[in-house]
Amino acid sequence: QVQLVEYGGGLVQAGGSLRLSCAASGSIFSINAIKWYRQAPGKQRELVATISSGGTIGYADSAKGRFTISRDNAKNTVYLQMNSLKPEDTAVYYCNARTVAAEYWGQGTQVTVSS
Repeated sequence: QVQLVEYGGGLVQAGGSLRLSCAASGSIFSINAIKWYRQAPGKQRELVATISSGGTIGYADSAKGRFTISRDNAKNTVYLQMNSLKPEDTAVYYCNARTVAAEYWGQGTQVTVSS
């Protein structure tokens, strides 16, 4: 079992920055990748960024150049640094962990970008 807790969301003006954190606990040695997703009202959940256990990183086109995913292994935490935020980035952001056998989700953290 893996437990995920996200924090760091909030209200920010367009052009501002936020850093989201995803703290993992439990069987963290079994995690193959951690992904950030987001879901805006009335829209499907979409993948934002991925970091694998081997350090491979990927971004959605909407995140490239503005968002940075990173991790601190000592703290068992993955971060999503979001810069140059736009109103269309408003969503609930979720952390997702994949293992060979399962996937786990955090509870989500709300990000609201005002224009």
